[in-house]
Amino acid sequence: MTYDNTHYSHRTGWLRAAVLGANDGIVSIASLIIGVASAHSGVEDILLAGVAGLVAGAMSMAAGEYVSVSSQADTEEADIALEQFHLVRDIHYETRELTDIYIGRGVEPGLALEVAKQLMAHDALGAHLRDELGLHERIHAKPVQAALTSAGMFTLGASMPLLATITVPASQIIPVVTATSLFSLAALGTLAAYLGRASILKGAARVVFWGVLAMGFTALTGTLFEMLI
Repeated sequence: MTYDNTHYSHRTGWLRAAVLGANDGIVSIASLIIGVASAHSGVEDILLAGVAGLVAGAMSMAAGEYVSVSSQADTEEADIALEQFHLVRDIHYETRELTDIYIGRGVEPGLALEVAKQLMAHDALGAHLRDELGLHERIHAKPVQAALTSAGMFTLGASMPLLATITVPASQIIPVVTATSLFSLAALGTLAAYLGRASILKGAARVVFWGVLAMGFTALTGTLFEMLI
């Protein structure tokens, strides 16, 4: 029997940004279009709102991801610098600290000390970053990657309801955009769950649920707005 030993945690950085961007693009632009259409606005106004929302949303996603992930990267760099200082100041204390970590994980004390010494001799900083701080090179914060991924995926997601709006008569915008967006969300949830080897049903259901909620509230907002003006 063949066993799959592939792990998927290294995908969390770009996968999170991609799913967040695409989901936000579909939900926000579909909701915006449905909200404006519910107020019986003209097709030109609906498209203008959708395109403006796409541009603003993509830039907002890029800026938000960059700032957020940059803050994470700054924190990681500060921790690395502090650990380097500790290793220079008191290497013996750091060896004991690493030994205690391994003992806490169930390693026999003598063996834990030997492992700590060998790892410290090979790469003291790397050992402490991994085992004390939980920092791994493969999942370090990458602000530019996160910003570009989120903006690109937002644009891709937003294009789904926009294309639906362009290709149907004004009277069909709401049902077609709703159906297209819910199908896109289900596909996104399914793909994200597959790539992360998670439950496909759960992955699809949760994005569809929040999409329905968002579109329902914006449709209600548009209807109430038309009634009040």
